[in-house]
Amino acid sequence: MAFLELDHVSLGFGPPNDRTEVLKDVNLQVQENEFVAIIGFSGSGKSTLVSLLAGLQQPEKGCVRMHGQPVTEPGPERGIMFQNYSLLPWLSVHGNIELAVKQVFPRYSRAERKAHVERYIEMVNLTPAADKKPSELSGGMRQRVSLARTLAMQPEVILLDEPLSALDALTRANLQDEIVRIWGEDRRTVVMITNDVDEALLMADRVVPLTMGPEATLADAFTIDLPRPRDRTLSNSDPDFKHLRNRITQYLIGLNEEAKALRVDERKEMPDVRPVDFYATRRTSFWERLRNNDTDAA
Repeated sequence: MAFLELDHVSLGFGPPNDRTEVLKDVNLQVQENEFVAIIGFSGSGKSTLVSLLAGLQQPEKGCVRMHGQPVTEPGPERGIMFQNYSLLPWLSVHGNIELAVKQVFPRYSRAERKAHVERYIEMVNLTPAADKKPSELSGGMRQRVSLARTLAMQPEVILLDEPLSALDALTRANLQDEIVRIWGEDRRTVVMITNDVDEALLMADRVVPLTMGPEATLADAFTIDLPRPRDRTLSNSDPDFKHLRNRITQYLIGLNEEAKALRVDERKEMPDVRPVDFYATRRTSFWERLRNNDTDAA
């Protein structure tokens, strides 16, 4: 039995007469302690998929299960790290993390809670900034706070919704290494949404492509059997890494070409209608009136 699964899940939006099927017949099985990356294009329904796994949305068809039980609502056993940080601006680094810890571990004493929060602040190397507000932090530091908050809840599953896409290349690389290091030490189950093939290859055990929407679904997974730890500086010279990158990239390019072909086939002919140039009509009328010696026109 899978630790976390999507079983023939479908979800759409809009009124019945103008409905868009975002996801259709999606199937996914994630094993305990596995790191799975779901990769796809913008607008294919990746964030909707995360919302379903988190219990923030319910499928219209099929079922989301964890430990074999249906997921019907959000819960602390599934922690989400969002792309936009989602930090409270009036709280410090410590305060943002402590707020989550209070909700998940209400029986902790003040001393226990403080020690717990400080452990995760130290884990993401933010101890010197513990008393700073989000406005005093860089984008990379804010994302570290978001990661620490998610980890401090000690969820069984960590859901990463393109958390690094807005960061500069150096900060992104550092946080990729940080997430993999923490995952290796803490051994949680991770499902990461990304649109970066290299990021998926460096971090995940499996890469699962999401087809183009609407009616997107998950395709067959690519198993990433590269040894860990993975060195990004050697990846461009590693034949296995390059082979996997080319396979996944070519598959995604094929999906894009198929979607373009469908859009061309569905193209509709527009009526040959030209707008009326009211200015030209008024100008002609003015000169005609002058030629006719219309003194009012002058």
